[in-house]
Amino acid sequence: MIYEYFLVFLGAAIPWFEIALVIPLGIIWGLSPFWVMVLAFVGNMVTVLALIIGFDRFQIWYNKRQEAKGKAVSKKNERAKRIWNKYGLPGLAMLGPILIGTHIAAFIGMTLGATKKNTTLWLTISIAVWTLAFGILTALGFDFFTREI
Repeated sequence: MIYEYFLVFLGAAIPWFEIALVIPLGIIWGLSPFWVMVLAFVGNMVTVLALIIGFDRFQIWYNKRQEAKGKAVSKKNERAKRIWNKYGLPGLAMLGPILIGTHIAAFIGMTLGATKKNTTLWLTISIAVWTLAFGILTALGFDFFTREI
């Protein structure tokens, strides 16, 4: 059973899986909502903090990788820039987990000039709020995955 909680931690740490997917799945699997939320929060924060701390090195690596692949700016990056221009770092951080992912939100925010301290603060608040929202709603029976027609 411990490995299932480890998978929650690991899934939350992986970009694009993150808390929006991992928390509902963990709770649906029958795991403790409290521990799912705690481990998902910590798992997501660990990799976001690593990205923020190592941003300078990551940015150099990422830009070289994109140039080598010949890739233009992605739709997710464009969406993040629109959010940034309209709502700033708080908006990007709060909308990031559901629209573009926390890691991309952190990267875009810092690329557009946010400080490491402010990025850490706003993403911590955002991840905490969304962790509680996804966890509580799923535990109460709200179903994210199906719609009745």
